[in-house]
This record gives sequence, C-alpha cells and structure tokens, in this order.
Amino acid sequence: MLALEALGWALADDRRAERLLSLTGLTPDRLRNGLSDRGVQAAVLEFLANHEPDLVLAADALNTTPEVLVAAARELSA
Repeated sequence: MLALEALGWALADDRRAERLLSLTGLTPDRLRNGLSDRGVQAAVLEFLANHEPDLVLAADALNTTPEVLVAAARELSA
C-alpha cells in the first residue's frame, strides 16, 4: 500500500514523474499494468530512496518517515 501511495505522490509532479520514468526505466504502460508487481513497487520506493529531497518530502506527505520508505523498498526488493 505504501508503494502505491508513494507512486501517486511521485506522479503528482510532472518533472518528478518524468524523472521517475527516466531513472527507473518504467513506462506509463508498465506502471499501469504492474501496480501489484513487487518489482514495480520496489522501483518506485528505490527511486525515492535514491534522492533524499524527494524521500523526505514523500515521507512527510505520506505521514511516515524516510526510514519506513527505505525499509519498504528493501523488503520489496528481497
């Protein structure tokens, strides 16, 4: 659930959404069709974890902590 909320947050900003697609290699179709895919969810959270300003902003917007987002990324990647 957290990964989907993070994806929604990331896609709310056009520049951040473009950067997400560029850095993860995901396409809009892959995102739409892969929302339940652990790999897609992990890619979204890893995208945030690799850019501290977005990580902090996302954590605040999602009412969580950066550590929780990073931990979720690791868990989904395992």
